[in-house]
Amino acid sequence: MADLIALWHAEHANFSRLLNVLDEQVAEFHEGEGPVFGLMFDIVSYLREFADRFHHPREDAAFTRLVMRDPTLRLPINRLLQEHRAIAVAGDEFVARLNEVIVGNVMMRASVEAAAALYLTYYRHHLATEERAILPRAASLLTPQDWGFVGSAVASVEDPLFGDALAAQYRELREFLVTRA
Repeated sequence: MADLIALWHAEHANFSRLLNVLDEQVAEFHEGEGPVFGLMFDIVSYLREFADRFHHPREDAAFTRLVMRDPTLRLPINRLLQEHRAIAVAGDEFVARLNEVIVGNVMMRASVEAAAALYLTYYRHHLATEERAILPRAASLLTPQDWGFVGSAVASVEDPLFGDALAAQYRELREFLVTRA
């Protein structure tokens, strides 16, 4: 139980760190400076590949158990489940806009900025809600059996960016993060 809560806190901190970098790059884009579109693409790709495929499904399993333990959590949990889907869709849209920029398509700056703003806003709100309102409830309400269910709900995969086995596609992003630390 404590292991999954600690893991989620750590992953949320990593996600927040990436969102900060993404926000800085979007600000540079807005100001007409030279953001690193490849860096932005790698951040969103990582969040789509790791968070949306492994982190969020584990949370979904915990959320199911939380509602069983406390039915008054149904509405806030339903919102978080919807946000998982909305974040995924917003991430797809943002990746599509970044791909267009990377391949050299001419497009309105506002469409890239709007996709980025939507993604960043959803993600930041979502992380804050989970940290403030849901993870403490999970720590206090879920039983060892619940945590066993949550732990087995999704295959355990090492984090391809922050884990020991760095995925080749995230090498530049990791180097960037290390130089900023």
